[in-house]
Amino acid sequence: MEYIPLLVLILSFVGLLAIGTPVAWSIAISATLTMLVSLPALPALTTVAQRMAAGLDSFALLAIPFFVLSGELMNQGGIARRLIAFAKTLVGALPGGLALINIISAMLMGAIAGSALASASAMGTMLGPEMEKQGYDRGFGAAVNITSATTGLVIPPSNILIVYSLASGGASIAALFLAGYIPGILTGLLLMTVAAIWARRKGYGVGRRYGIREVFRTFVDAVPSLFLLILVIGGIVAGIFTATEASAIAVLYSLVLGIIYREIDLGKLRHIILGSSSTTAIVMLLIGASMSMSWVLSYEHIPQEISEGLLGMTDNKIAILLMINLILLLVGIFMDMTPAVLIFTPIFLPVVTKLGIDPVHFGIIMILNLCIGLCTPPVGSVLFVGVGIARTSIEKVVRPLLPLFVAMIAALFLVTYIPQLSLWLPSLFDL
Repeated sequence: MEYIPLLVLILSFVGLLAIGTPVAWSIAISATLTMLVSLPALPALTTVAQRMAAGLDSFALLAIPFFVLSGELMNQGGIARRLIAFAKTLVGALPGGLALINIISAMLMGAIAGSALASASAMGTMLGPEMEKQGYDRGFGAAVNITSATTGLVIPPSNILIVYSLASGGASIAALFLAGYIPGILTGLLLMTVAAIWARRKGYGVGRRYGIREVFRTFVDAVPSLFLLILVIGGIVAGIFTATEASAIAVLYSLVLGIIYREIDLGKLRHIILGSSSTTAIVMLLIGASMSMSWVLSYEHIPQEISEGLLGMTDNKIAILLMINLILLLVGIFMDMTPAVLIFTPIFLPVVTKLGIDPVHFGIIMILNLCIGLCTPPVGSVLFVGVGIARTSIEKVVRPLLPLFVAMIAALFLVTYIPQLSLWLPSLFDL
């Protein structure tokens, strides 16, 4: 193996991050420097630019700006408030009721919007002050909000699952969407268990018990929002439209719903479009830069070398998956999810497929794993959003975060070693 390109890649990338260079630029510059080791300047620069452009030339990627926009429309259109009201009637009277409401609402919001940041922002803004008013520790409330927000990246529709489909070379988006339901719900249930135990030990109060009539009323109020699940996922699975077409339908439906709820007017719509455009631009720059680095890795035969190295150490499936999970947990601490998926999928997917692991199953393992990194410093975007909204500090959030991390890691290992948790639903639809 030629170590010089790999050393240049790693050292330049880590060095650029260390001096505060944005992640996308760090990836693109380190990819360029690596190519300069093997090629003259002009071909190297031209190749990296071409790979960035070619990486974005995908019909499937059109779904990302649409789903980002639909998520913003849902966040601003009164949908989150109705989901919280429905969740409150279900679990408000249980120990740690408000924490459980946060987790269920985040799961529902994720299942509709597919954005961890949108979920953390909405739930933190609406439930944070109420939790504090009822005696909940601010750090605990933020920790629950931060970890539960990531369930929306596994429960479809999810932009990151579309990115994984692209990076894997064509894993079915419909299969990935269906595969995410049980792992996402399992993660939410484990988080709820830990939150309830923590709340009971701390003596946090419980809310009032709601009658069947109130549960039904809030459910009816939330039905138009929940119907989007059936519309988007049902349409994709039934083959009525593609994931990209479904994302456009989600935008239209969310806009109509926001207008009917009288939560969205022309002034707010302008800010929503500008905000989603800014988010989309950042995501697309990350994807383009990551695709160039992925191509450079392939050009230097690094994935093949790593694959042979791992399989040379052992051919035990349990041991290989454990090593990959540990590597990804470490990667997630220092790298955002989108570039991590685009860069490490081509490295690890050939290894696991040789062991007979389904690419759809591995996709869910990878996303669940990297979700943990979103909740850890120094790069965790959801962590910083949650802490900022709660008006607290990372130091005060770390202690209540630790048992919630245990719940997320437990879910990760259950999904890793019980493939049917991911593959059962897709198999029902022959996907």
